[in-house]
Amino acid sequence: MSTRRHHQRIRENRDSQTNATNDNDNLGLYPEESSYLSVPDSPISFRRNPATMSRRPSNSEPPDERTSLLGGTARSRIRIQSTHDSPRAPHLSRNQSYAESIRSNRHHSRANSWGQRLIRALSDRQESSMAESKGSLFPDERVWYDQFTSTDWVHDSIADAYRVKMLRSRKDFWGRVYVLFDGAQGWILSALVGFIVAVLAYVVNVTESTVFDFKDGYCDLHWYWSEKKCCPLGPCTDWREWGEVLHGYPFGEKWTEFAIYIGGAVTFATLACLLTLTTKTVVPSAYRLTTLDENLAAQPAARPQGDFDTDETSVSPRQAPKESTLPPMIYYSAAGSGVAEVRVILSGFVLHGFLGLKTLVIKTAGLILSVASGLSLGKEGPYVHIATCVGNIACRLFSKYDRNDAKRREVLSAAAAAGVAVAFGAPLGGVLFGLEEVAYFFPAKTLFRTFFCCITAALTLKFLNPYGTHKIVLFQVRYLVDWEYFEIGSFILVGVLGGAAGAFFIKASRYWAKNFRKIPMIKAHPLLEVVLVAIMTGLIGYWNQLTKLPVAKLLYNLAAPCDKQDNNLDPLGLCPENIDEIPPIILNLFAAFLIKGLLTIITFGIKLPAGIYVPSMVVGGLMGRLIGHLVQWIVLAFPTWAIWDQCARMPGTSCIQPGVYGLIAAGSTMCGVTRLSVTLVVILFELTGSLDYVLPFSLAILVAKWTADAIEPLSIYDLLTEMNEYPFLNNKHKPIFTSELAAIVPRVRRERIIDISNSPVVAASSLRVKLELLHKAGELDGGLPIIRDDILVGLIPAPDLEYALDNLPDEGSSMCLMAEVPSIDDSDDGSPDPTDFTPYIDPAPVALDIRSPMDLVYELFVKLGLRYICILRDGRYAGMVSYLSSPKRARDLLT
Repeated sequence: MSTRRHHQRIRENRDSQTNATNDNDNLGLYPEESSYLSVPDSPISFRRNPATMSRRPSNSEPPDERTSLLGGTARSRIRIQSTHDSPRAPHLSRNQSYAESIRSNRHHSRANSWGQRLIRALSDRQESSMAESKGSLFPDERVWYDQFTSTDWVHDSIADAYRVKMLRSRKDFWGRVYVLFDGAQGWILSALVGFIVAVLAYVVNVTESTVFDFKDGYCDLHWYWSEKKCCPLGPCTDWREWGEVLHGYPFGEKWTEFAIYIGGAVTFATLACLLTLTTKTVVPSAYRLTTLDENLAAQPAARPQGDFDTDETSVSPRQAPKESTLPPMIYYSAAGSGVAEVRVILSGFVLHGFLGLKTLVIKTAGLILSVASGLSLGKEGPYVHIATCVGNIACRLFSKYDRNDAKRREVLSAAAAAGVAVAFGAPLGGVLFGLEEVAYFFPAKTLFRTFFCCITAALTLKFLNPYGTHKIVLFQVRYLVDWEYFEIGSFILVGVLGGAAGAFFIKASRYWAKNFRKIPMIKAHPLLEVVLVAIMTGLIGYWNQLTKLPVAKLLYNLAAPCDKQDNNLDPLGLCPENIDEIPPIILNLFAAFLIKGLLTIITFGIKLPAGIYVPSMVVGGLMGRLIGHLVQWIVLAFPTWAIWDQCARMPGTSCIQPGVYGLIAAGSTMCGVTRLSVTLVVILFELTGSLDYVLPFSLAILVAKWTADAIEPLSIYDLLTEMNEYPFLNNKHKPIFTSELAAIVPRVRRERIIDISNSPVVAASSLRVKLELLHKAGELDGGLPIIRDDILVGLIPAPDLEYALDNLPDEGSSMCLMAEVPSIDDSDDGSPDPTDFTPYIDPAPVALDIRSPMDLVYELFVKLGLRYICILRDGRYAGMVSYLSSPKRARDLLT
């Protein structure tokens, strides 16, 4: 019946229109295309009620990237609110497809999660139609973004604009209340996210310190107390060492404690790894990603046969390309710090499950165990991932953020910044971290809400008092003595060495990963690598007082000034009384520097929740403290030199504070690893609370960044992004192009377009073939341009086309309308026509001439957040470039 309707509408306009001929030569098409354009009578004599449509059954398959990481039975649902009045039933299901199994369920719904139930209780989930657009009334229901696609920033912005316009159209009292509540939702979410992030940080900080001390003993008063809480004033009888408890059995007191320490380290690391491995996700090779965790040994993804982006491969439109024989990519969403992935997600890339509830719970529990194992890793980096998970889950409370991915990313940016705020006790540093490192679009409104979220998190952590010192971070220090002018040269030297150390750390980590992790046994069994690293860490680090400490406590001891009244300092012998005690301290620091540097290199990238921020600061702090004591020795050895004679005469061991050098070197090394600059200066300022040392911090960070950029141009996260081929276009460092758009445009293929030159009606079966070929090429969020006489008249996005095809009552015999056809027929019953695809078509896709410079293309993708750009040559269609393929093509042009 729908086909007859299309016939009648076409016949009504046939007398006033001339049938155009298809210029196949210019587009490289085949004459068989005419078979797609025939309009046979449809055997369909009824229209199935859309509300009763059911999903096609999918075969049972092993877990892969489609498997829900939140648990529960999956159920698709529409995600983005329509910008037009839509009669379509809002609860239509969708059969999402992917490259290897076109009709299998992706299982990306949150239908049975606690968040869904909470939404039903707290918010109205009813769909509401939006205002008219451009004076037309037609449905534009968009589906939830598929896995490994990109956010349509333009569409989400337009959808939110219509939502706000509809909301403000009500002028009554309750309408004004709704407007106020709508504006307050962002602030409510910011406060809620900040509070929850602080509570989680409190739980992690308190729990990991207690579990860490279990390797040495337990508290006789309360077994769940840490050693510091059990004995706040120093060693006491309430703390029982395992050698004492077991009376030296079976190896003697000393060796029994050593064996228990090693066993505890291996046990905690193993448990953390096993938890992390439960977040395993298998990605079919059709997606051509390298990895999604911090694996510097990952090999660039090869292009499988049947790649449509190359001119050498020719595939018949009637024959699907051969299935790829490449092995699937495996990643663990709870491994590593997650900062690189969070940055890519905030740029618009879609990773379902990476910010889910399961990842949040497992990463939090695994982080406690991994830090408690004593490995050379930190919890500050994973705080960013954990906080972003909290922000993502909290967005489900309000449909304004839940159904709009662009709005959701505003909350995610604030959440990531709150993670840094609670990690370093630096709310201002957290805001700058969001601006400098992770956020992609950061308008002024988002900046202020991010600041509010960070302040809320810091205040909450202050009230919780996790360390019992009324400080929100363990290594917060205060310097009471000002620096001297002759120390500027020493500060510059520390900055140079710190930046060089950070750059060499990146190179060394990559070298270790590419050689050690290529061993088949290690590559196949990540748990084995974790166990080996834990054993090596225990064997080497146990006998050195400095390396045995937790990284956060060690950093505090390296950066804190020598103060006998400070009960938080451990008796490590780092405060010399005279010049003769300095050389042994220097030797001890040098040995610890070598050990900690080696352990940090081999630990980075293992399958545990692990951060690199504080471990890199610790390595730099050891080096800086060493240089500080060396400067101290020089001043005391030559006290008569005029440049520092007054400093040498000061009581104690001169005016030199080695802790200052330790903190400056810590920041410089972290700058060399991450390339953070202003953020690090502010964090160091907030850690010291002294304006006197802002200038030395700034000078050292500047020199460190220059040095690191000269040795290794990429930061650790930029390197991971490039090696893993994430679809990330850096909006802070634009590459230099000298080519035109034609350099990255693939040639036009008949299976990549929809030609309506002869008829606006196209067989659904041919559309399904084109969609499958598009998916097999890895372009999940691409689209099919609609061409009439070589002229671009529209574009239908692949997800929308898939949604429309899945809702057809009989796909095999249905004919689909792909262009507006005027009609004078009044027999329409008003029900939606599932074969009318015009509501899903973008009538005005962004298009550029093929001679446009690459700089313009780059700016359009980065600044406007486009998913694709159509290419024209002298006004005629010449190809299309998608966002997901642009980073790879851009890197090819630069190499």
